[in-house]
Amino acid sequence: MEKEMAFIIFCIENYKVHRNLSGKETVKLFDDYGVLNYLENHYDVLHSTGYQFMNKDIDEFLEIRGFVPESKN
Repeated sequence: MEKEMAFIIFCIENYKVHRNLSGKETVKLFDDYGVLNYLENHYDVLHSTGYQFMNKDIDEFLEIRGFVPESKN
């Protein structure tokens, strides 16, 4: 579980920069839309990808679940 937690923290830190969010906003977003469970359940496949792929994958995951992110300016 330690590896999975480190990976989830990595994803949170990178995604918050990607979307210009606070850590608290990112964790709430991930929790509300099931991203935390997704990352934990698919750690074996996802942990070997880079942060750019992960940010895109998370954006797509959120979009499928109905979240529409604000445009980055």
